[in-house]
Amino acid sequence: MENRTYHHGNLREALVDAGVALARAGGPSAVVLRAVSREAGVSHNAAYRHFADHQDLLAAVAARCMEQLGLLMVRRTAEVAEDDPVLRAWARLAAIGRAYVDFALTEHGWFRTAFSGATAHGAKHALTDPDAGRTDPYTLLAARLDELVTVGELPPERRPGAEYAAWSAVHGLADLLVDGPLRDLPAEEVAFAVETVLAAVARGL
Repeated sequence: MENRTYHHGNLREALVDAGVALARAGGPSAVVLRAVSREAGVSHNAAYRHFADHQDLLAAVAARCMEQLGLLMVRRTAEVAEDDPVLRAWARLAAIGRAYVDFALTEHGWFRTAFSGATAHGAKHALTDPDAGRTDPYTLLAARLDELVTVGELPPERRPGAEYAAWSAVHGLADLLVDGPLRDLPAEEVAFAVETVLAAVARGL
Protein backbone atom coordinates (compact mmCIF):
# COMPACT_ATOMS: atom_id res chain seq x y z
CA MET A 1 0.00 0.00 0.00
CA GLU A 2 2.80 2.43 0.80
CA ASN A 3 4.27 1.85 -2.69
CA ARG A 4 0.97 2.92 -4.23
CA THR A 5 0.90 5.98 -2.01
CA TYR A 6 4.42 6.95 -3.01
CA HIS A 7 3.57 6.42 -6.66
CA HIS A 8 0.99 9.22 -6.45
CA GLY A 9 3.68 11.73 -5.49
CA ASN A 10 1.23 14.30 -4.20
CA LEU A 11 -1.23 12.30 -2.14
CA ARG A 12 -3.37 15.28 -1.20
CA GLU A 13 -4.02 16.12 -4.84
CA ALA A 14 -4.70 12.48 -5.63
CA LEU A 15 -7.32 12.38 -2.88
CA VAL A 16 -8.96 15.60 -4.08
CA ASP A 17 -8.96 14.28 -7.65
CA ALA A 18 -10.66 11.12 -6.45
CA GLY A 19 -13.19 13.18 -4.51
CA VAL A 20 -13.96 15.30 -7.57
CA ALA A 21 -14.58 12.16 -9.63
CA LEU A 22 -16.92 10.78 -6.99
CA ALA A 23 -18.70 14.13 -6.63
CA ARG A 24 -19.30 14.32 -10.37
CA ALA A 25 -21.29 11.10 -10.28
CA GLY A 26 -22.84 11.24 -6.83
CA GLY A 27 -22.72 14.79 -5.49
CA PRO A 28 -21.46 15.78 -2.03
CA SER A 29 -22.85 12.68 -0.32
CA ALA A 30 -20.45 10.54 -2.37
CA VAL A 31 -17.39 12.37 -1.03
CA VAL A 32 -16.47 10.36 2.06
CA LEU A 33 -12.96 9.61 3.31
CA ARG A 34 -13.15 5.84 2.93
CA ALA A 35 -14.50 6.00 -0.61
CA VAL A 36 -11.99 8.65 -1.65
CA SER A 37 -9.11 6.69 -0.13
CA ARG A 38 -10.22 3.56 -1.94
CA GLU A 39 -10.57 5.46 -5.23
CA ALA A 40 -7.08 6.92 -4.83
CA GLY A 41 -5.63 3.51 -3.96
CA VAL A 42 -4.35 4.37 -0.50
CA SER A 43 -5.19 3.36 3.04
CA HIS A 44 -7.95 5.13 4.95
CA ASN A 45 -5.44 6.27 7.56
CA ALA A 46 -3.28 7.89 4.87
CA ALA A 47 -6.06 10.35 4.09
CA TYR A 48 -5.96 11.69 7.64
CA ARG A 49 -2.42 12.92 7.07
CA HIS A 50 -3.85 15.53 4.71
CA PHE A 51 -7.43 16.10 5.88
CA ALA A 52 -8.50 16.48 9.49
CA ASP A 53 -11.93 15.06 8.79
CA HIS A 54 -14.69 14.69 6.23
CA GLN A 55 -15.45 18.42 6.35
CA ASP A 56 -11.91 19.34 5.31
CA LEU A 57 -11.98 16.87 2.43
CA LEU A 58 -15.40 17.97 1.19
CA ALA A 59 -14.35 21.63 1.35
CA ALA A 60 -11.34 20.92 -0.87
CA VAL A 61 -13.47 19.01 -3.36
CA ALA A 62 -16.17 21.71 -3.31
CA ALA A 63 -13.55 24.35 -4.08
CA ARG A 64 -12.38 22.35 -7.09
CA CYS A 65 -15.96 21.96 -8.31
CA MET A 66 -16.50 25.70 -7.94
CA GLU A 67 -13.35 26.24 -9.96
CA GLN A 68 -14.79 24.08 -12.75
CA LEU A 69 -17.85 26.33 -12.82
CA GLY A 70 -15.62 29.39 -12.96
CA LEU A 71 -13.55 27.96 -15.79
CA LEU A 72 -16.67 27.41 -17.87
CA MET A 73 -17.72 31.00 -17.21
CA VAL A 74 -14.27 32.19 -18.32
CA ARG A 75 -14.47 30.17 -21.54
CA ARG A 76 -17.93 31.45 -22.37
CA THR A 77 -16.78 35.02 -21.76
CA ALA A 78 -13.86 34.54 -24.14
CA GLU A 79 -16.20 33.25 -26.84
CA VAL A 80 -18.10 36.54 -27.05
CA ALA A 81 -17.05 38.11 -30.36
CA GLU A 82 -19.05 41.35 -30.23
CA ASP A 83 -16.98 44.42 -31.21
CA ASP A 84 -19.22 47.15 -29.83
CA PRO A 85 -18.13 47.82 -26.21
CA VAL A 86 -21.67 48.23 -24.90
CA LEU A 87 -23.08 45.19 -26.65
CA ARG A 88 -19.99 43.21 -25.65
CA ALA A 89 -20.45 44.08 -21.98
CA TRP A 90 -24.05 42.90 -21.99
CA ALA A 91 -23.19 39.79 -24.01
CA ARG A 92 -20.46 38.83 -21.56
CA LEU A 93 -22.80 39.20 -18.62
CA ALA A 94 -25.39 37.02 -20.35
CA ALA A 95 -22.69 34.49 -21.30
CA ILE A 96 -21.66 33.85 -17.71
CA GLY A 97 -25.31 33.56 -16.68
CA ARG A 98 -25.97 30.93 -19.34
CA ALA A 99 -22.75 29.14 -18.43
CA TYR A 100 -23.85 29.01 -14.80
CA VAL A 101 -27.16 27.35 -15.63
CA ASP A 102 -25.58 25.06 -18.22
CA PHE A 103 -23.08 23.86 -15.63
CA ALA A 104 -25.87 23.13 -13.16
CA LEU A 105 -27.83 21.18 -15.76
CA THR A 106 -24.93 19.16 -17.19
CA GLU A 107 -22.85 18.67 -14.03
CA HIS A 108 -25.43 18.03 -11.31
CA GLY A 109 -22.93 16.42 -8.96
CA TRP A 110 -20.33 19.13 -9.23
CA PHE A 111 -22.96 21.87 -8.94
CA ARG A 112 -24.45 20.38 -5.79
CA THR A 113 -21.00 19.83 -4.30
CA ALA A 114 -19.78 23.34 -5.12
CA PHE A 115 -22.71 24.78 -3.18
CA SER A 116 -22.79 22.19 -0.40
CA GLY A 117 -21.62 24.77 2.12
CA ALA A 118 -18.52 22.81 3.08
CA THR A 119 -15.77 24.98 4.57
CA ALA A 120 -12.34 23.90 5.73
CA HIS A 121 -11.50 24.52 9.37
CA GLY A 122 -10.23 28.07 9.80
CA ALA A 123 -10.85 28.99 6.16
CA LYS A 124 -11.75 32.53 5.13
CA HIS A 125 -15.16 33.27 3.69
CA ALA A 126 -15.04 32.60 -0.05
CA LEU A 127 -16.36 36.04 -0.98
CA THR A 128 -13.81 37.91 1.11
CA ASP A 129 -10.75 35.72 0.55
CA PRO A 130 -8.16 37.63 -1.52
CA ASP A 131 -6.51 34.30 -2.39
CA ALA A 132 -9.66 32.87 -3.99
CA GLY A 133 -8.20 33.38 -7.47
CA ARG A 134 -9.69 34.73 -10.64
CA THR A 135 -11.97 31.83 -11.52
CA ASP A 136 -14.48 32.08 -8.69
CA PRO A 137 -18.00 32.99 -9.91
CA TYR A 138 -18.31 35.97 -7.58
CA THR A 139 -15.15 37.59 -8.94
CA LEU A 140 -16.18 36.89 -12.53
CA LEU A 141 -19.64 38.35 -12.02
CA ALA A 142 -18.18 41.43 -10.33
CA ALA A 143 -15.88 41.96 -13.32
CA ARG A 144 -18.79 41.85 -15.75
CA LEU A 145 -20.76 44.36 -13.68
CA ASP A 146 -17.73 46.62 -13.45
CA GLU A 147 -17.47 46.44 -17.23
CA LEU A 148 -21.05 47.69 -17.52
CA VAL A 149 -20.09 50.67 -15.37
CA THR A 150 -17.04 51.33 -17.54
CA VAL A 151 -19.09 51.47 -20.75
CA GLY A 152 -21.71 53.70 -19.14
CA GLU A 153 -24.53 51.15 -18.97
CA LEU A 154 -24.68 50.78 -15.19
CA PRO A 155 -24.68 53.98 -13.11
CA PRO A 156 -21.84 53.84 -10.55
CA GLU A 157 -24.24 54.58 -7.71
CA ARG A 158 -26.21 51.43 -8.58
CA ARG A 159 -23.16 49.18 -8.79
CA PRO A 160 -22.73 48.36 -5.06
CA GLY A 161 -24.51 45.10 -4.25
CA ALA A 162 -25.63 44.45 -7.82
CA GLU A 163 -23.84 41.09 -7.79
CA TYR A 164 -26.08 39.81 -5.01
CA ALA A 165 -29.25 40.42 -6.98
CA ALA A 166 -27.84 39.04 -10.23
CA TRP A 167 -26.31 35.94 -8.63
CA SER A 168 -29.42 35.20 -6.60
CA ALA A 169 -31.62 35.30 -9.68
CA VAL A 170 -29.47 32.99 -11.78
CA HIS A 171 -28.64 30.60 -8.96
CA GLY A 172 -32.28 30.42 -7.96
CA LEU A 173 -33.27 29.40 -11.47
CA ALA A 174 -30.45 26.86 -11.66
CA ASP A 175 -31.49 25.31 -8.36
CA LEU A 176 -35.13 25.12 -9.44
CA LEU A 177 -34.12 23.42 -12.67
CA VAL A 178 -31.84 20.89 -10.99
CA ASP A 179 -33.58 20.02 -7.72
CA GLY A 180 -36.82 21.96 -7.71
CA PRO A 181 -40.23 21.89 -9.36
CA LEU A 182 -38.81 23.05 -12.71
CA ARG A 183 -36.55 20.02 -13.12
CA ASP A 184 -38.85 18.35 -15.66
CA LEU A 185 -39.20 21.31 -18.01
CA PRO A 186 -38.62 20.49 -21.69
CA ALA A 187 -35.44 21.88 -23.21
CA GLU A 188 -37.14 24.68 -25.12
CA GLU A 189 -38.89 25.86 -21.95
CA VAL A 190 -35.61 25.75 -20.03
CA ALA A 191 -34.03 27.97 -22.67
CA PHE A 192 -36.98 30.37 -22.44
CA ALA A 193 -36.71 30.47 -18.64
CA VAL A 194 -32.99 31.25 -18.79
CA GLU A 195 -33.46 34.10 -21.24
CA THR A 196 -36.39 35.47 -19.23
CA VAL A 197 -34.35 35.57 -16.02
CA LEU A 198 -31.33 37.11 -17.76
CA ALA A 199 -33.55 39.78 -19.29
CA ALA A 200 -35.05 40.53 -15.88
CA VAL A 201 -31.56 40.87 -14.38
CA ALA A 202 -30.56 43.28 -17.17
CA ARG A 203 -33.68 45.39 -16.63
CA GLY A 204 -33.03 45.47 -12.90
CA LEU A 205 -29.52 46.76 -13.41
